[in-house]
Amino acid sequence: MPVHNAEIAEMFDQTAELLEIKGDNPFRTRAYRRAARVLEGLPKSAAAMLSAGEDLAELPGIGHDLAGKIASIVETGKFDVLQSLKRELPGDLGEIVAIPGLGPKRVKVLIDELGVRSIEDVRRAVKLGRLNELRGFGPKLQQNIAAALAKPVAVKRFKLPFAEAEATALTDWLRAGLDGGQVVVAGSFRRRRDTVGDLDVLATSANAAAVGDRLAQYENVVQVVAHGPTRTTVVLRSGLQVDLRVVKDESYGAALLYFTGSKAHNIALRNIAVDRGWKLNEYGLFSKTRSIAGATEAEIYKKLGLQFVPPELREDRGEIALAQKNALPKLVQLSDIRGDLHVHSNWSDGDAPIAEMAQTAQARGYEYMALTDHSRRVTVAHGLDRARLLRQIHEVDRLNAKLRGFTVLKGVEVDILADGELDLPDDVLSRLDLVVAAVHYKFDLPREKQTERIIRALDNRYVSILAHPTGRLIEERPPYELDMERVMVAAKERGCSLEINAEPDRLDLTDLAAKAAKEIGVGIAISTDAHSIAALAYMRFGVDQARRGWLEPDDVINTRSLTELKKLLRR
Repeated sequence: MPVHNAEIAEMFDQTAELLEIKGDNPFRTRAYRRAARVLEGLPKSAAAMLSAGEDLAELPGIGHDLAGKIASIVETGKFDVLQSLKRELPGDLGEIVAIPGLGPKRVKVLIDELGVRSIEDVRRAVKLGRLNELRGFGPKLQQNIAAALAKPVAVKRFKLPFAEAEATALTDWLRAGLDGGQVVVAGSFRRRRDTVGDLDVLATSANAAAVGDRLAQYENVVQVVAHGPTRTTVVLRSGLQVDLRVVKDESYGAALLYFTGSKAHNIALRNIAVDRGWKLNEYGLFSKTRSIAGATEAEIYKKLGLQFVPPELREDRGEIALAQKNALPKLVQLSDIRGDLHVHSNWSDGDAPIAEMAQTAQARGYEYMALTDHSRRVTVAHGLDRARLLRQIHEVDRLNAKLRGFTVLKGVEVDILADGELDLPDDVLSRLDLVVAAVHYKFDLPREKQTERIIRALDNRYVSILAHPTGRLIEERPPYELDMERVMVAAKERGCSLEINAEPDRLDLTDLAAKAAKEIGVGIAISTDAHSIAALAYMRFGVDQARRGWLEPDDVINTRSLTELKKLLRR
């Protein structure tokens, strides 16, 4: 069975986690994580590239060593380095690291200081109050750990890029065996939630049984849970469950609507149908026994007196009322984005030279790109001090003199220090086109102090954008304690924007926070935080998040032309 890029990326991420727990070289750890991000962003599989004789070492951030490891994984389906680390380190580390608030560094402390080897050891340490002995394990973190341990084991959820890779390969396989007909993934995947529990696949075919048979024969299936004439459920090698339903053409729209969800949105639609004396289900919209709509979602919405609701909005958060008035927002699209405002180069911890990042951004149709390498405090990222940043400014000026129809904006991702001061002096920040400010440490400050820290940073007249505003890492680190409404109001008053960080591990702001920002009137920048050429493709995930947050093009600052953007960035 061929190994998908997403599976190799998962192996590399797990390896990085275990290396960090072991206390290995941080540059080695980061190399695995970068390679994982590169693999997730590739347009074709590493297996296909190797079959075509392409040299994986030419990919940014890969190199000959990692290229050889990828080739070995493609050939064997296994990664010896990861297997060796799992044998060397305690058994339950994956489960322990997954506890919100416990990253690899804190897990290492638990191992070294308390001899923790399992989830039960963590429970015992919490119960006995032994976490009080550890530096960096404050009351709030202990409370979060205890709460997480008290919850029943959650169904595993998969990050959107991983689910997307699995869905693409699977639907391509199904389509190749269909004589026409539709194949689409519905559910939370179609609503573009940041994580996905399973894949709901919908198909139309004159031979429903043949579609189910083809799914059961898919090479990545490890278990066939159920297999009937129109419904088949399987589990993939990755652990992702797939539920396939094959429907008739006349019911396709109703089934797509039903299985896309959300449940709350569907209930609201059914109530409207009931009020009109009709019945709505996955087979269609009925007046008594007569079908009056069902072939398309659009005709069902129209029959119910509603504007078509984009899948990203179907959460019963007010979209029904607006659809009744034909007043839904005209959501931002990927094609509206005119530049990326958070990009790294090999001057700090990125993989590619500035010129290559710029050329790739221009090839994506952008007009501009903001170069925002890390500031000096992030030593592990080889952050820029004052002198290096000034040299980079001159380098960007030289590059811009050669570019045609594209501009590299001079910027920096400056660290917000514990007291709210910035990591670089104003005399150098004043020479930049924009300043992206970010928190990279002291995540455990109390709510009031963290809020004041960030607002003080926004007080600096040169700060343009607050990056990854809540600090969350999906399924890995919860957001820090923060009065987000106060931060949003402060940002609006000071002419600052907030970021939707499109990096799939972050997607920060969340959809709900983005909607709140829109209501307050603070501008949003959708940016990739790209550390490689491949990661520039993450913009689509940020746009997904923005659409779930009801954002329109005017809400997003990087839908503006360069001239308009520069006016917005002035304070």
